[in-house]
Amino acid sequence: MNFVFAWRYFKSKKTTNAINIIAWVSVTAIAVVTAAIIIVLSVFNGFEGLVKSLYSDFYADIKISSTQHSFQFKPEQFIQLKEINGVDYFSGIVEEKAILLNEGLQSIVVLKAVDTNYTSVNKIQQYVHRGEFKLGHQQEPQIVLGAGIENALGVDVEHHYTPLLLYMPNRNSNKSITSLEGFNSATINPVGTFLVQQEFDNKYVFTNLSFAQYMLDFKENEYTSIEILLSKNANPESVKKSLQQLLGAAFKVETRYEQNSSLFKIMQVEKWFIYALLSLILAIAAFNIVGALTMLVLEKQKDIHILKAMGANEGLIRKIFLTEGIMLASIGGGIGILISIIICLLQQHFHFIKLEGGTFIIDYYPVKMLLFDFILTIFTILFIAFVASWIPSAKAAKSLMQLKS
Repeated sequence: MNFVFAWRYFKSKKTTNAINIIAWVSVTAIAVVTAAIIIVLSVFNGFEGLVKSLYSDFYADIKISSTQHSFQFKPEQFIQLKEINGVDYFSGIVEEKAILLNEGLQSIVVLKAVDTNYTSVNKIQQYVHRGEFKLGHQQEPQIVLGAGIENALGVDVEHHYTPLLLYMPNRNSNKSITSLEGFNSATINPVGTFLVQQEFDNKYVFTNLSFAQYMLDFKENEYTSIEILLSKNANPESVKKSLQQLLGAAFKVETRYEQNSSLFKIMQVEKWFIYALLSLILAIAAFNIVGALTMLVLEKQKDIHILKAMGANEGLIRKIFLTEGIMLASIGGGIGILISIIICLLQQHFHFIKLEGGTFIIDYYPVKMLLFDFILTIFTILFIAFVASWIPSAKAAKSLMQLKS
């Protein structure tokens, strides 16, 4: 019954035109802010998905490292790894900071030396945009550079005929690493460039494992980490638990999320901060409902008194005006959700809103709509509408019955 009265009050012409104006201002404001919430959250989802895809192509599903700088991992231990349910491929890694020199230009890099299994664990090959992903061998090493490092060193991997000079720390030397005397040096040929994103492009270079082990005086089975690709339906947390039990406390086992936990946490904090800010704006917009309902209560005093004379209690009167307020918010919210869906679909298919600068991996704002965001927004609208409608509806319920004018 309360819905019937609320709908009649919404449709009926008011004696005071300002009530209609304020009501539609409320609906419009809620629609605009609702659309903004969905669109902004969808853009955040798009960027989050893009960044995660880039990180998933660069970082392994699971990474094994040690509490020490390096560790020895014997062939029989690799066999034990393979027997764990969910482990598909694995690769031994040696990672160390190094200095690259080219005709007076230098760059401090992170050299990532990998074995022949690495391309099965990682998708880095698909990001090589110039040259080839060839790492050579111990006697004739080759190197694949990040695009930022290639630019910093003034290298053209497709037309570069002079080897680069590579310096790596000599852990057997008594010399300080503040001078080049504390480093081992070798020449190395650049053959390719990868382009993933700036964080990686300005930091990493790749070469073969045996060369790095030789330069660092590592043993043949000595690594700084082991990276693992999981099978398609494997549970990372379950595999991590099995690996930790196998390897013991001397080893650290991290999922992809744990390898980049600070980044993912920051992204989530940013998203929830924006949601809170837009919800506050929605609350301010929704309080136009207070004005509209207050004026409606004043106009419908005689109706309220008649209903009470016919036996309606305070609860019914309160429900009628609560329903009216929630109805206004729902109409505005529904319009806003429809607008947001149209805009997001247009952006997904036509990319009409572009990113400035042109230096990112894509040139448009990515958008990804999630059902959770719609449900969250709907509950937020209903909650704010309920709070905004409570005061005028309570006032209407407590008005004294008086039919004589």
